[in-house]
Amino acid sequence: MALLKENVLIVDDDVNILELLQRQLQLLDYHVYKAVSVRQALYILKDSEIDLLITDIQMPEVDGLELLKYTSEHYPKIPKLVITGYPSVDGALNVIKSGATDYLTKPFTKDELKHAVKKSLEHKTTVIPVRNTKHSEDLNSEMIGNSPSFKKITNIINRVKDNKATVLVQGESGTGKELVSRAIHYSGKFSREPFIAVNCAAIPENLLEAELFGYTKGAFTGANENRNGFFQASNGGTLFLDEIGNASLAVQAKLLRALQEKEITKVGSQKIEKIDVRIIAATNENLSAMISQKLFREDLYYRLTVVQIVVPPLRDRKEDIGVLVDKFIRKYGIEYKDKFLNISKEALAILERYSWPGNIRELENVIQNAVIMSDRIIDVEHLPENLKFKIKFPKTSLKPLAEIEKEYIQKVLLATNNNKTKAAEILQIDRKTLREKLK
Repeated sequence: MALLKENVLIVDDDVNILELLQRQLQLLDYHVYKAVSVRQALYILKDSEIDLLITDIQMPEVDGLELLKYTSEHYPKIPKLVITGYPSVDGALNVIKSGATDYLTKPFTKDELKHAVKKSLEHKTTVIPVRNTKHSEDLNSEMIGNSPSFKKITNIINRVKDNKATVLVQGESGTGKELVSRAIHYSGKFSREPFIAVNCAAIPENLLEAELFGYTKGAFTGANENRNGFFQASNGGTLFLDEIGNASLAVQAKLLRALQEKEITKVGSQKIEKIDVRIIAATNENLSAMISQKLFREDLYYRLTVVQIVVPPLRDRKEDIGVLVDKFIRKYGIEYKDKFLNISKEALAILERYSWPGNIRELENVIQNAVIMSDRIIDVEHLPENLKFKIKFPKTSLKPLAEIEKEYIQKVLLATNNNKTKAAEILQIDRKTLREKLK
């Protein structure tokens, strides 16, 4: 039984070079795809099973280095051979850094091409370099990091954990504001007391006051009994008010009194109750802007900001990505696979480069999915496409119809290996018309 031919994609804006490479590779018994641009190459990569990419570097619109980076992340198993007419030490380093397996300098002999192609195809079976995750006890901690901003936060936590000063935690969604709040409570001397977390955005505005302060029987429709609120439930401990910017002005007024006087009143009651609660509030809103728009009370803002903690977005604390990745791999590896997994250096490099608009929450979701989809090593192929390298093509100007037609005919001819009969069928014209157009 004959072995299947390996599929080789060659990319070069010089049609003569493409034809020469095609003839030589076919003589070496490879099946060849051709592209005159990176844009065409991406279409072929998407629709075909490619075993080897051979590309030039110097090309118009988008160069071969961009194609190498893109292929390395979207098609990591495809080895990449670069053909260049501009050899230099720096150039060779850039080529290898961009993901090339090897490079060949023009002009080259048929034997040199044969050897380079064979050597590159052998890289399909190479072992992926792996970064060993840290299986140390610090990964069991809810809050971990190495960045200066993380150390600044932990320093503030250590200063407020043993007193009941009001704290406002600010930061984008997904940065871990509740984790910071829990760390303040559970690392201090009040850790045995209750910690109650309330998402003010998740409770309807007309019910938030009753949920926070409690209510008496008959206070409103459906109030069939006396009931304590979150303030009474957290008495002696910590009440965490997440998304505080969503509280109505009426609720804000009662929160101000609770902070100032250390007392509350249930909805429907005149009786004042003394409380001993530490308030930690959190928001991803700009409270100063809300004050100017009369949506947030200025006096409450100053009461909440006795201590302020700003949790930076993950894109500003890149040093922490590695240890967070290790933590989540350990967590979900044990939960889903009952074992420790590792991550390749290439996959980790992508995670460290990405800007993480969803912050730590998004990173955790990505690792959770990657652990499920992998067996032993999390590699590039287990990461979502939106994290990977993207080629930004320059905006093309509008072209005359004849020029667009010419480019498309060239594309079809390349795709059919210059088979004019097949090209004419695809274009739905006869061979005579095609010959005229080629002239």
